[in-house]
Amino acid sequence: MDAPSSQASLLLQKQLKDLCKHPVDGFSAGLIDEANIFEWNVTIIGPPDTLYDGGFFNAIMSFPNDYPNNPPTVSFTSEIWHPNVYSDGKVCISILHPPGDDPNGYELASERWNPVHTVESIVLSIISMLSSPNDESPANVEAAKQWREDRYGFRKRVGRCVRKSQEML
Repeated sequence: MDAPSSQASLLLQKQLKDLCKHPVDGFSAGLIDEANIFEWNVTIIGPPDTLYDGGFFNAIMSFPNDYPNNPPTVSFTSEIWHPNVYSDGKVCISILHPPGDDPNGYELASERWNPVHTVESIVLSIISMLSSPNDESPANVEAAKQWREDRYGFRKRVGRCVRKSQEML
């Protein structure tokens, strides 16, 4: 194992151990395969008093070998309808974008990935994203358009995702 992936592995083991000792409300996390510390299964509970309330949304968090210098990717495996989630399930929020200046000029460097982020801070940011979608620079243009123009239809579609997630338990 090379030095960066060895450091990443140790850090991820520590973060997993901390989450097991001190669970955080709103989500659970664990390894997909005990032999691979770089692939985590995360279940996010739909935040109370939001359209996602009552849902249980599964996602895979994949960490690069040079974590924490670069961010993981997070992709929902549960069906989810949200302006900041691509149709393939990949989450698009600023803190999951590579560190440094945004080549498109949409984000400040301070809004992008920073090595101080942990699994906990990432998932809490995703929970916050569920609570308040950002339709200014959407990953899912169709969802953002529906969010802006047809709130009733958006609510209905999210409700179907929530019910489907409950059936998967």
